[in-house]
Amino acid sequence: MNAFSPDDFLPTSLKEVRARGWDELDVILFSGDAYIDHPAFSAAVVGRLLEAEGLRVAIVPQPNWRDDLRDFRKLGRPRLFFGVTAGNMDSMVNHYTANKRLRSDDAYTPGGKAGFRPDYATITYTRILKRLFPDTPVIIGGIEASLRRLTHYDYWQDRLLPSILIDSGADLLAYGMGDKNIPEIAHTLRNGFNAKLLRKLKQVAFLADRHYVDHLDTAHTLRLHSYERCLQDAKAFGENFVQIETQSNRWEAATLVEPTGDRFVVVNPPHEPLSETEIDHSFDLPYTRLPHPRYRSKGDIPAWEMIKFSVNLHRGCFGGCSFCTISAHQGKFISSRSEASILAEVHRITQMPGFKGYLSDLGGPSANMYRMGGKDKERCRKCSRPSCLYPKLCKNLDNRHAPLLELYHQVEKIPGIKKAFIGSGIRYDLFEEDGDRYLREVIRRHVSGRLKVAPEHTEDKVLKLMRKPSFDLFRSLNERFHHICQQEGLRYQLIPYFISSHPGCTEADMKHLAEETRRLHFRLEQVQDLTPTPMTLSSVMFYTGENPYTGEKVYVARTQEEKRRQKSYFFTWKK
Repeated sequence: MNAFSPDDFLPTSLKEVRARGWDELDVILFSGDAYIDHPAFSAAVVGRLLEAEGLRVAIVPQPNWRDDLRDFRKLGRPRLFFGVTAGNMDSMVNHYTANKRLRSDDAYTPGGKAGFRPDYATITYTRILKRLFPDTPVIIGGIEASLRRLTHYDYWQDRLLPSILIDSGADLLAYGMGDKNIPEIAHTLRNGFNAKLLRKLKQVAFLADRHYVDHLDTAHTLRLHSYERCLQDAKAFGENFVQIETQSNRWEAATLVEPTGDRFVVVNPPHEPLSETEIDHSFDLPYTRLPHPRYRSKGDIPAWEMIKFSVNLHRGCFGGCSFCTISAHQGKFISSRSEASILAEVHRITQMPGFKGYLSDLGGPSANMYRMGGKDKERCRKCSRPSCLYPKLCKNLDNRHAPLLELYHQVEKIPGIKKAFIGSGIRYDLFEEDGDRYLREVIRRHVSGRLKVAPEHTEDKVLKLMRKPSFDLFRSLNERFHHICQQEGLRYQLIPYFISSHPGCTEADMKHLAEETRRLHFRLEQVQDLTPTPMTLSSVMFYTGENPYTGEKVYVARTQEEKRRQKSYFFTWKK
């Protein structure tokens, strides 16, 4: 690959803007992450999407919010809007461990250094911009804004917080992936800020007054309990969540309205899933796939080092796990890239500096959901199940692995590819029709010695609350894995991941987990203590102490001592 110059990236400084001959910018994006021009990094995707619309876009990565705010002033005022994202992670998850200890590193910063973004970065950046440029629209997005769009439980403050629109002062929130809504917002703002037009867009949220809300179509509007009611009554918060999750998993959803003080948070329905052409467009933009040259000699960026030779095949996940935010942000329905788009990206990777023939991952949110979906799309349009896999596999689901296996074979034919590994998590509860064939192929050709899967627990009552299959399915997988390895003469390992301190999990349950895994000869070293993140069923159960769908009371390990004792069972084999 030819060496890139700063002109091949979106500009990040006034010097780079002037080098392009621009005297004005249309959009300026602020991000909590370093700028990596790669389709796995949100600010780069949004910037390239807007650039493809003919707009002049710049990125201010990791601005300094503690000095005289020169980073927020340096590029001036954009013609259309400021865009703000905390980055690829919620800033609080990025900063703190599950036991609320400050992390000493940041994978999205050169050298892995911590301290280059604030807590609640979206709120901090937006408040600064609104103070400096009060008349310029600020649009917030990314996973932090997306999952905090309505009343949510914040684990780090241990209390309910209102919509991030309230605390940030943003003019509009674009939730989910920005492929469709961000370009639409830009087009709507071409002739100036027009609240009436912006409020007609899909997949946005905003604050409105009672007059606006009273004139919404009642047949397609769902009123939620107010933020104040949720503060007084945990059950009301749980009831809100059931409505929010149900609508977020529908193909055709209602508008959500949540009173907060004397205003109303309005969340318009999401767009339909991306078509193959639309998702290809996002991935086929002219990314350099590299960190911006400004980071030369500042150290490696761990998040990029991990994925620089990997390929994302699809968006979305229909697993519906209680603790996961993927479906709430990316959607339940799978949008798969074309084979041509994927192969073209693999070819570009073979030309990258340092590539030695090994793809680190051909995957996605779940590695083996490529091209899967409903056989009858009309049935999917009416469905509101949070999961196509739990409590049992949907009869309408086409879960054939044949398209994915064919893609693997095509990738292996590309000159320069020695081996393509599967690094993303594999859903073994999808193994039905051709699962054995897929498993054998993965073990023989796409594993580097270890296959990682996530049963998450051994006890059925906990797995039920997690929306995960019975541990019997993992036992079956374990037997099949070792049988295939024996047949193929391979000495590979199956590595299971488990979670401690999930709502409903007691010390006795962790003791049983330790005993069961020891009987299966596993030495558990992968410790994942649950972090309750906004807009997940697990966080709602953690806060309320009950399952909002059933009203069932659940045990919650709340104190750090309770959580420590549960986690200690992972290491009983060492004693």
